[in-house]
Amino acid sequence: MWNAGAYSFSDELGGFRITSVSGTGTREDPFVIKEELQSATPVTLTIRTTRPIRPFDSSGFYASGIMFVRVEALNNSGQAWVEFEFELQELQGHASVFGDGLSFDQRRTDNANISSDSFAQYSRDFEPYDRLRYTDGKVDPRAMVGFSFLVTDYTPRWRFYLVQDPRIPSS
Repeated sequence: MWNAGAYSFSDELGGFRITSVSGTGTREDPFVIKEELQSATPVTLTIRTTRPIRPFDSSGFYASGIMFVRVEALNNSGQAWVEFEFELQELQGHASVFGDGLSFDQRRTDNANISSDSFAQYSRDFEPYDRLRYTDGKVDPRAMVGFSFLVTDYTPRWRFYLVQDPRIPSS
């Protein structure tokens, strides 16, 4: 487990390796999660609170339900990635639903907090999933890619999951 701010981040479910985590999760100091993916199959990051939950606190000391995140992933799969999808899950293996309050900043319609250095476009799906898919780009084997986004959880939980799914060409 890697601790940063009021949260811990774990690769305990396998398929990838976290190499570092830093930041407090605020806009000025986002969580930066550096990782290495060994295959082009979905992997799941486990996120837990390590400090008390205090919704909407902006200090970075408490688990607030608002997390600015940057994922920097090394493609060590041996195959180029042509898309990359993230999915939030409050319960592992179950689609996030409206009532759980967990989303990729569902209340905003602009792209102010969503970007990638390797993909030009993105799309978001809500209900019954909370998915963020990056498209129109490519990440070659042994190359790094960065993704930035905002996770909001208006009913903060002690644990939730971020499924990461690199996509390879279909033919």
